[in-house]
Amino acid sequence: MTDVAVVGVGLHPFGRHADKQALLMGAEAARAALADANAEWSQVQTAYVGSYEVSNPDAIVGWLGLTGIPVRGVFNGCATGGTSLQMAAQAIRHGEADVAMAIGMDKHPRGAFAADPSVAGLPSWYGQTGMFMTTHFFGTKATRYLYDHGVSMEALARIAAKNLRNGSITPHAWRRKPLSVEQILAAPVVNYPLTQYMYCSPDEGAAAVVLCRADLASRFTSTPVYLRSSVLRSRRFGAFEVQSPSLPLHHVPSPTVDASRAAFEEAGLAPEEIRVAQLQDTDAGSELIHMAENGFCKDGEQEQWLADGETEITGRLAVNTDGGLIANGEPIGASGLRQVYEIVLQLQGRAGDRQVPGEPKTGYTHLYGAPGASAVSIFSR
Repeated sequence: MTDVAVVGVGLHPFGRHADKQALLMGAEAARAALADANAEWSQVQTAYVGSYEVSNPDAIVGWLGLTGIPVRGVFNGCATGGTSLQMAAQAIRHGEADVAMAIGMDKHPRGAFAADPSVAGLPSWYGQTGMFMTTHFFGTKATRYLYDHGVSMEALARIAAKNLRNGSITPHAWRRKPLSVEQILAAPVVNYPLTQYMYCSPDEGAAAVVLCRADLASRFTSTPVYLRSSVLRSRRFGAFEVQSPSLPLHHVPSPTVDASRAAFEEAGLAPEEIRVAQLQDTDAGSELIHMAENGFCKDGEQEQWLADGETEITGRLAVNTDGGLIANGEPIGASGLRQVYEIVLQLQGRAGDRQVPGEPKTGYTHLYGAPGASAVSIFSR
């Protein structure tokens, strides 16, 4: 199989950008990634562009150049960024291209995501009872998990405090005000046990990645980062996932468990070999649960890990070093590629004040999206 390298990354800061179009943000992120790779758009032979709000994300070629290459729109819930990355890598591995790009952008209105349940194939009563709200689902899931595994609300607050603290030292983060564990616990409850500052928010932004055949990487950079694996899995029957109106008596693990195991097997690595990770933190409960689902600890061990600072920048496994979704918000199409941007900077030693010490050699990204899809990618120097 052809090896794939990441040779350039670019980011348009997440946040609120008035009337600036999502396509323009995506083009700026793409140009930044090309500049990082010392490359030109004319060298790119295929691209995958992800967005939820933009109906024709392939129109980004109008900003980048009309070169006639195949450009495909991608949407796969919150796993969109990981999906576009995987598809760009597969294009290289299958010989379709030597140089490919994954680009993501979105511009979400303020407030929680809302839609008619019928768009997800769900009955109207599912919305009428309030279940078609992600805040409700994640609160319900966290409540059950804390009860089953003896984890406290303070552990959730520690995660949110860590991510906001990391965001405060990340120049491109949206939320840059650190809050204490006590302040987070004292904030209004949105859906128990999750308070206001334990959630991320939809926002705006873009990110992009340039990939190439690994044997060509030296043409673009002296510090390539290699994509060891990139895996996508959907839910199996019996998984408790977003938009599940009922559950069978027989339960199976989340698609994150399946994606993580497959990614580690493909990469030939074990969880304890990962030094820095980006885990989907739609809310603090999600990051807590995903620590175990990705194989980094056992269920219930998160309490001690967090108390001991093991997921801090200086800890055993640095998690969400740029503040994750809680500090950056989530423009769906771009979020997964922001994770890649951060991992590449960390592995290249370019992360500034948030740089993980000891020259990390391995990195990990994880996404989880409705109605139950997970994307995991593993990187190395």
